[in-house]
Amino acid sequence: MLTFYKYQGTGNDFVMIDNRQDIISKNDTKKIQFLCNRKFGVGADGLILLEKSDSVDFKMVYFNADGNESTMCGNGGRCLVAFANMLGVVKNETTFEAIDGLHYATINKDRVSLQMQNVTRIENKDGAYFLDTGSPHHVTVVDNVAGLDVYKEGKRIRNDVYGNEGSNVNFVEQLEENTFKIRTYERGVEDETLSCGTGATAVAIAMHKSGMTKSDTVVIKVEGGELQISFKNLNNVYNDVFLIGKAVQVFKGEILW
Repeated sequence: MLTFYKYQGTGNDFVMIDNRQDIISKNDTKKIQFLCNRKFGVGADGLILLEKSDSVDFKMVYFNADGNESTMCGNGGRCLVAFANMLGVVKNETTFEAIDGLHYATINKDRVSLQMQNVTRIENKDGAYFLDTGSPHHVTVVDNVAGLDVYKEGKRIRNDVYGNEGSNVNFVEQLEENTFKIRTYERGVEDETLSCGTGATAVAIAMHKSGMTKSDTVVIKVEGGELQISFKNLNNVYNDVFLIGKAVQVFKGEILW
């Protein structure tokens, strides 16, 4: 029997496992796929292991639903901070290790503020933007994001524009001066998700870079709720980038292993 926890951050859901005693192998792709499968397993956008770190509070190891270890997941990182808090590993603040480096975070009840990596490069890509916020993101502005076939168009851009490695693809519509609505196609999940933290971060920074907003605090409305991104821009480097939103435990369970 394997004990697991289920967390969600604005609808982006994850299976969480305390792996400080190495109870699950990171090389078992099929079992990770099984846990994330919504028909035969627990069901999630990804699986996250909380592991020991030699230098900071803990280590985050993130897998997409396809079973492969992936790049940084912002909502997953926020949910893992809430998980670590529940386990008593951390209290109201932490520094943890992820695939893209160290992250600082604070937690206040169900609200987690996660510091993301600095963004130094934003590329123009045929009228869209491309940037890395811990994971690669394509950002394109549309007039009516609600009416868009995100699966079809997102899959096309993910594969045709970015090749085998692929990219996450975000479609964004401006609602107010500092408020944007987005929908995201995530590689690895290979479908639209209700929320993407690194995608929301990428959109906020891209919209500031484009001049569509002058605010250094941006509200991003995702299919699963609302996120807030704050940052500083100094000499075209975006630093002190924080992804802020709720991270909630859904349930705890055991599954045959």
